[in-house]
Amino acid sequence: MSDQLDGQVRFELAGHVAEIILDRPQKHNALTPHMYRQIAECCAEANETEAAHVVLFHGAGERAFCAGSDIKALEGYEDFWAWRNRFDYIPPILGLRKPSIAAVKGWALGGGLEIALACDVRVVAQTAVFSAPEVSLGWNGAGGAAQHLTRMCGQGAAMKYLLTGDRFTAAEADRMGMVEWLVEAGEELTTARDVAAKIAAHSTVATQAVKAAVRGAMDLTTEQGLRNENELMSLCFAKRELAKLKPS
Repeated sequence: MSDQLDGQVRFELAGHVAEIILDRPQKHNALTPHMYRQIAECCAEANETEAAHVVLFHGAGERAFCAGSDIKALEGYEDFWAWRNRFDYIPPILGLRKPSIAAVKGWALGGGLEIALACDVRVVAQTAVFSAPEVSLGWNGAGGAAQHLTRMCGQGAAMKYLLTGDRFTAAEADRMGMVEWLVEAGEELTTARDVAAKIAAHSTVATQAVKAAVRGAMDLTTEQGLRNENELMSLCFAKRELAKLKPS
């Protein structure tokens, strides 16, 4: 199958920012199983590349971040067992040790919404449109929309959009607490790169410790979270001490 049919996911290092680009613009960057694995490969490369301090996801072309999984590709699974044991591209994104940013424009539907939610922060164009349409197709999403929308926006908002499959605007997403930077259309990638550069300028140990502390806060008790923060801060201090010991 050609790259045009399969699509591709590109990894580009710009300074200290690893950009992961969903590149199938003729299909609104809809994902294929080939792209699922490439997302995982790019995430692994971002984790392993010492020069990469921040990871930035965005979609190629002008019209979409990602329109979700290609429905025709989903028809390629032989049965429910093959689907159950499919390769899942969301865990590699959640497994990024480095801060992650989604620069969202146009359509962010289904799996595209899930990728945006799996990132640590989102820079969103005012013209972006979100949706979790899976229920209208006879199933639920399996890439974390229920988990992340509920945590970010509350049970009611998650139920509203996951049960109806309705689209919602960038302004609605912002009001719900899903958007960290809401910007004019066309400014989302520039803004996201500026944010990425600002984060990348900090100590990588510090930014990764912040990410680990915040992610941990969603699952730990307050007491456990405080212990976790203290251990992470100790690691940051240890890094500073090691730096002092290095010969000039």
